[in-house]
Amino acid sequence: MPEDVRAGSLVRAAVTALAGAGVAAPRTDAELLLAHAWAREVADVRRAAILGEPVPGAVASAYDGLVARRAGREPLQHLTGTAPFRHLELAVGPGVFVPRPETEVVAQVAIDAAQEAVAAGRTPVVVDLCTGSGAIALAVATEVPGAVVHAVELDADAHTWARRNVERVGTTSGAPGAPPLVHLVRGDARTALTALDGTCDVVVSNPPYVPSDAVPVDPEVARHDPAVALYGLGPDGLEVPRGVARAALRLLRDGGTFVMEHAEVQAASARALVEGTRTPAGDAFTDVRTLPDLTGRPRMVVARRGRIAL
Repeated sequence: MPEDVRAGSLVRAAVTALAGAGVAAPRTDAELLLAHAWAREVADVRRAAILGEPVPGAVASAYDGLVARRAGREPLQHLTGTAPFRHLELAVGPGVFVPRPETEVVAQVAIDAAQEAVAAGRTPVVVDLCTGSGAIALAVATEVPGAVVHAVELDADAHTWARRNVERVGTTSGAPGAPPLVHLVRGDARTALTALDGTCDVVVSNPPYVPSDAVPVDPEVARHDPAVALYGLGPDGLEVPRGVARAALRLLRDGGTFVMEHAEVQAASARALVEGTRTPAGDAFTDVRTLPDLTGRPRMVVARRGRIAL
């Protein structure tokens, strides 16, 4: 069994290795990985490093292995098995898109729209299309008590992760035997939930939108995020988002809100595709606008379902 080593020495060596590998936040990742390997909180790891506390040899060996994998640019969340999203800790791993902080703002817009329905005296009905890990759907369900939330995911692996998260969060949020926080459906976002047509208050989506010839720069994304969650098809990457917009128009009630994430460079194109989505009866989106993410970049299109003059 390896001898105990000092926490500070371990973290410093890890920071050097991760920085050399091009990891964006080497100290944060080094501390989070040691907290995971040692089954401690990050604050405890930082304190242990300052005080020179010894780390058991078995923990140090496991930590070295995790650091080596992170230096190979495996996503941090795959190594710890969880990803934070708003107030949630979601289970993630190979086969599902790791939720990003910028999508938390997309969820906030959906939550605010659901709260509008509550203020109007209605029980909000919310649909999350292309739910992936279930992040947005679960954020809405836990932050808008009483909301009826549906989530749709086509990919089998991602659906499995979403189901795991729905079951996991539900056990900590409701009484035994209570209805699920999120009604999860495996299906095509473009055609699912026809029984809800015209009844939904909010439709939200973080669909795949990367063009087929645009390979992501970060190895964590290019090598580990599933292609089905990245590439939106078509030369502009917006073929799937077009289908999502059509589904949203079908699902929403008059005045309902549509929120969809997109890439920064797609802001004008995303607005145009939403503005161009309509039915023969004159149903369309109105008040189409772009909103920023946490860093001020244009990253989501928001609209209301309405009617236009033919």
